[in-house]
Amino acid sequence: MHPITAIEIIFSVVFVLILFGVALFLPRKIRKPSLIIVSSITVLLLLSFAIRPYWIDYQVSRKTEQLNHYLEERYPNQEWEISRQVGRQYNPYHLQVRFKNEKGWIYIYSVVNEREIHQSVWIPSGGKFFEEGKHYESYQLE
Repeated sequence: MHPITAIEIIFSVVFVLILFGVALFLPRKIRKPSLIIVSSITVLLLLSFAIRPYWIDYQVSRKTEQLNHYLEERYPNQEWEISRQVGRQYNPYHLQVRFKNEKGWIYIYSVVNEREIHQSVWIPSGGKFFEEGKHYESYQLE
């Protein structure tokens, strides 16, 4: 388990325990509704931890399709491989592209939506400058 996930779980457990503690010390009249509310919050937290990985995988698959479409328009008749770095410390929406005709180079694209796709990082092979890349995309600030 990644440390970020462990910290999120610990804070969630502490939060829920505090809420249950407060709910137990409320007057009898409102104790039962407050326990129901705290139980509902607990279920929602558990659902968010369970659903999050599937939601991210779904979003990544959509963004991979969008990037694939972008690359097909920008670089026709070329082949590439799209992957992503796995781990909570990495942004899941930054996708790595390795072109078949440019060995050793990695281009990282930031995919916001189908209209906002930008090359954000270039990892050149052995001592070359990023401008020397065949697929380097420069952007002018407006």
